[in-house]
Amino acid sequence: MNYRHAFHAGNFADVIKHIVLVRILTYLHDKQSAFRVIDTHAGAGLYDLTSREAERGGEWRGGIARIMQARFSDSAGALVAPYLDIVRAFNPQRELTAYPGSPLIARALLRPQDRLVACEIEPVARKNLIVNLRRDEQARVVDLDGWTALPAFVPPNERRGIVLIDPPFEEKDEFATMAGAFASAFAKWPQGIYMLWYPVKDRRAADTLAANVSRTAAAAHPTESRCLRVEFSIGPPSEEAGLVSTGLLIVNPPWTLATELKTVLHELEKPLGQGGAGRYRVEAVRA
Repeated sequence: MNYRHAFHAGNFADVIKHIVLVRILTYLHDKQSAFRVIDTHAGAGLYDLTSREAERGGEWRGGIARIMQARFSDSAGALVAPYLDIVRAFNPQRELTAYPGSPLIARALLRPQDRLVACEIEPVARKNLIVNLRRDEQARVVDLDGWTALPAFVPPNERRGIVLIDPPFEEKDEFATMAGAFASAFAKWPQGIYMLWYPVKDRRAADTLAANVSRTAAAAHPTESRCLRVEFSIGPPSEEAGLVSTGLLIVNPPWTLATELKTVLHELEKPLGQGGAGRYRVEAVRA
């Protein structure tokens, strides 16, 4: 599949991915010691929802626009609030015209002692990312392919943090590349939190990825599952429907994450579902 982010920014997959990212970063705040965020395929950082690309598909209207208007219970609302507050900060006039990508969402949650490394090789996206981060001293933009950077930047000096692996899935072997790159990085930094995004277009490919990643994680922790699988679907799969199901694998997830996501995703089923309620799964993956 081709996943050029300017066309899809703020869609349901972004909403799910970024809610999870914010929950993990919030968890990392529980300790005073510094952490690092490594974003292997960072993109431009900020997306204009009034641009021709965003308007062409209008996917954000079925994603972030619905969530901004949704009503949540007290428990789910408290968990979603930090994410929505970040989105609102980029839309001070209250009209939804901009959507922050993962590097700017992560930057919003860095404390003075924390750092961000954002990798991007596409020239226009990299230039925009540098501008959007305003040459921030806590954020480093690297002109390096994410698959090369992944094993090169771990373990970080901080020894705590999260690696976000979110490739465009423009190559047919991207699932295998992701599994191999994760294994190389995990061998060097088995204590880190890893968050791997994937589109659910091919069930066999998604299941194989989950099996490979969980098998790698199990080598360091053979007596327990250290891999959490999260998937969210907004409708039944079909060739004409485009992307209707998104997935995440989280290795070394915070112990509270599964319970939090079950609370939140249950309340996202109705606003994000197409022609009816969506569906989600949150489960431990065992090798």
